Amino acid sequence: MTSYSDSSRTTGADAALTDTPDEALRRSLGVARRRFLSTCTAVAAGAVAAPVFGASPALAHGRDHGHGHGHDHGRGQVLVPPHKRGIILYTVRDATARDPLASDLPSGFREVFKQLARHGYRQVEFAGYNQHANAPGGASLESVEGARLLRSWLDEYGLRAQGNHGFIPSSWPLTAADKDTFKKHLEIANILGMDHMGTGGDPTGSSYRADWDVAADKWNALGEIARREGIKLYTHNHDSAYGFLLDRGPLDDQGRPTRSSGIRKLEYFLKVTDPKLVWLEMDIFWAHVAQYKFHTYTAPDGSTRRNVFDPAGLVTRYNKRYPLFHAKDGVVDTSNGMGWDMVPFGTGDIDYTTFFSRVGLSNYRNPMVEDDNSPSATDPAQSLREAKISYDNMAALRRRRR
Repeated sequence: MTSYSDSSRTTGADAALTDTPDEALRRSLGVARRRFLSTCTAVAAGAVAAPVFGASPALAHGRDHGHGHGHDHGRGQVLVPPHKRGIILYTVRDATARDPLASDLPSGFREVFKQLARHGYRQVEFAGYNQHANAPGGASLESVEGARLLRSWLDEYGLRAQGNHGFIPSSWPLTAADKDTFKKHLEIANILGMDHMGTGGDPTGSSYRADWDVAADKWNALGEIARREGIKLYTHNHDSAYGFLLDRGPLDDQGRPTRSSGIRKLEYFLKVTDPKLVWLEMDIFWAHVAQYKFHTYTAPDGSTRRNVFDPAGLVTRYNKRYPLFHAKDGVVDTSNGMGWDMVPFGTGDIDYTTFFSRVGLSNYRNPMVEDDNSPSATDPAQSLREAKISYDNMAALRRRRR
């Protein structure tokens, strides 16, 4: 599969903080790792011959202009380095979908990129490649040509694409058409310079172990296809994936288990998928909803057992399986059945200082700000304004002094 970009610009100074010279060159060309390495080899050969509801820390709103060194003017260690501060474009989906001929506000991908870069963001995660038809490039940029255009705008504003909630085949075994479409999306990901490509849904909505086994087989196969193109395949999960797996008897009238060994569905998925082929993106808000909702299970003997979910603990146990996060905040609300209401990052009750301190690996993790509710029917400027608030609050996070 040919993957390349017509842009000769780099993805900005921040990318150089973690890329080797070879990786920076690969990204500037938009070339898959496998193709890049084989080309370099050929050249070389030729030359030789229940939730714990902690209060959120008070956060300053000043921009952090550091350069990824982990400290800022003696105020303590930065928890999210500047080059790792990102946002999923779903948060500002109203802006990318806005008609530029009918509004003076930023509209379409290019102007939204420009505004997010002004706010300080250095990474974005796509939620598809559609925008308003009157924006530069037209309505759909889900093509090789559209990806080249998007890449040129990312480069122009010093942004780096880290992932996309895009196409995961519904068929299994894979149909030829689904496999071709999946490969097309991998090509687009490589043109955009992504390390990761994924989806916004769970591998399966089932609670039964047999269905998670099938999902693991499918994701291992998809992950191998992605790996060959230099992309890490990831699944993004909501609260239900952290519910308890039904994997023990007695069986119901359809022969399905009705009780649990106490392992959570996503934990089981992590155990039965290949760590070299399948990665995860934790939505930290929904993980805390799961902590509130799923804290007891019925054991094989019929007793009720208690097991409170620890989101940061799961990340640390599986460490580099979690390269991506959705950094979504919430305020405690025990009246809505979820335990939390979404709010802009840094304005809620989720203790992100503790969470990021516990999971560590700040130069590996990629937290993407998300707020499902930022777009407003009555305030068209709200989503980009709240994106600025969220950026400033993320930039202000510091490790607590001991």
